[in-house]
Amino acid sequence: MSEPKIIEIETLSPDDPFLFTQTPPPEKQSIYELLEDEIMKSDLPDSEKTKKLSRLLKNREKKVNLMITGATGAGKSSTVNAMFHMEVAKIGVGADPETAELSRYELDNLTIWDTPGLGDGAAKDEKITRSIIRKLNEADEHCDPLIDMVLVVLDASTKDLGTSYSLINNVLIPCLGKKAAAERIIVALNQSDIAMKGAHWNAEKNEPDEVLSAFLDEKAESVRRRIRESTGLDLRPVCYCAGYKEAGKSQRNPYNLTRLFYCIIRSIPKDKRLVLADNINDDADNWMYDDKESDYRKETENEFFDTVWDCIADSADTGSEIGGEILGIPGKIAGGIIGGIAGAVRGIFSAVFGTI
Repeated sequence: MSEPKIIEIETLSPDDPFLFTQTPPPEKQSIYELLEDEIMKSDLPDSEKTKKLSRLLKNREKKVNLMITGATGAGKSSTVNAMFHMEVAKIGVGADPETAELSRYELDNLTIWDTPGLGDGAAKDEKITRSIIRKLNEADEHCDPLIDMVLVVLDASTKDLGTSYSLINNVLIPCLGKKAAAERIIVALNQSDIAMKGAHWNAEKNEPDEVLSAFLDEKAESVRRRIRESTGLDLRPVCYCAGYKEAGKSQRNPYNLTRLFYCIIRSIPKDKRLVLADNINDDADNWMYDDKESDYRKETENEFFDTVWDCIADSADTGSEIGGEILGIPGKIAGGIIGGIAGAVRGIFSAVFGTI
């Protein structure tokens, strides 16, 4: 895994939640390195190993850019900290003066663009909005949109979502276009645990009770309806809790982060998803609790199996394919390296999510 680029800035205070000064933890082995090892250990002919390694190396050059935005106090910082391996993140600002309002956090090939909180004044909001529009209209070296997806964090505990609706309806969707917006925007309601002023949250199970669950469902449906009525776009919000620390108390574990991460994975182009696998927060407690509407851990793992298949397979593999019924995964994996590849990918997510 390459060492993240260090960017010197003077715009962040020592109290900034993303300014880490502690010694980084020991570097873990990259998923790309694990896959390289398994390809080399396989009984494939050397020419086939070379082809697969070449395709894997090309995939390793892929870069992911995520934008996270929302109103002040919605919990953007805690969300990013909970999902990604931020202890080794390097901090920067926009690469040019026109986007200097945006902070940049780099983790290998993953870049997170964090916008300042909206809702603190019309003049400030206008400046931030212009920076967002410019960044959304940037292209990468291949002339594709630079930003792969946008996560809009809303505060489930407030009724005042006007600023966020304006951002979604009047900025993000018009910038991206409806088709791209449907694929690349995720709306998420954070702080679900305090949506009813802290009532009806089962602290022991770290989940909402029936009353709060019904309230959150209605809140999400209200947001969904408001966006659909204004834009015609149907975006189903994810209700979650990023977790937080209270003075003198222990960290509250996140809730439904597994669902949110799965939605992010689905929004990222398939050939870029391994970048997220390399940078996921490996604190298993963060992924323990969810709404159980689906097995998000297994579905996330399946998405990465499918990505690995697309990354290393070619038409020559059709004679040695094994269907999903054997591993319980979608797609097909080349038979000659199926055991090692499956074990490498499953090992990463078992370590992160716990036993799957």
